[in-house]
Amino acid sequence: MQPLIDHARAHGQRPERFAQLAQGQSPQVLFITCSDSRVVPALITGARPGELFELRTAGNIVPPHTSGRPTAEAATVEYAVDVLGVTEIVVCGHSHCGAVGALVRGDDLTAVPAVRDWLAQAEPPSDAPDNDPAVAEPVRNHVRAQLLRLRAYPCVERALAAGRLRLHGWYYEVHTGAVQAHRTDTGTFEAL
Repeated sequence: MQPLIDHARAHGQRPERFAQLAQGQSPQVLFITCSDSRVVPALITGARPGELFELRTAGNIVPPHTSGRPTAEAATVEYAVDVLGVTEIVVCGHSHCGAVGALVRGDDLTAVPAVRDWLAQAEPPSDAPDNDPAVAEPVRNHVRAQLLRLRAYPCVERALAAGRLRLHGWYYEVHTGAVQAHRTDTGTFEAL
């Protein structure tokens, strides 16, 4: 913990570098990814403060939109699209994902009921685990499913229909740093 504290102390030593951020934010991208500590959106994209609006959830799950029960995820998506006016949304899954791996393996999560109930919102990937520790194909399918879920959010649906928004699916390999992007024309993921 001490190295993190030391960095946090030094981080604010040059306030002139941050003064402009007080004027507000105008990110162009909502980046939805997993809470996994190995996935760091700013490192992956090279984004500076103010350039990405982030939504991080266990397994980068986008819960189904329900009008009667607001969620933090729905509020984040709606704010990004309707208030900040983001023009791009990226859903980024990653290799070695514990959440998708648990779904694929059918792990018993009774000891962690909040995790079990959260993951129950995801459609279990239909792929057999086939002993791939990276769970690459199930994660890619999971990203596709989250993109479909996003399309059902009213704000996303409106922005897509108006041509103000584009959706992107990414797959990040934590063991190589490589990023693949989903191609809608072929349904495949290819290197960026």
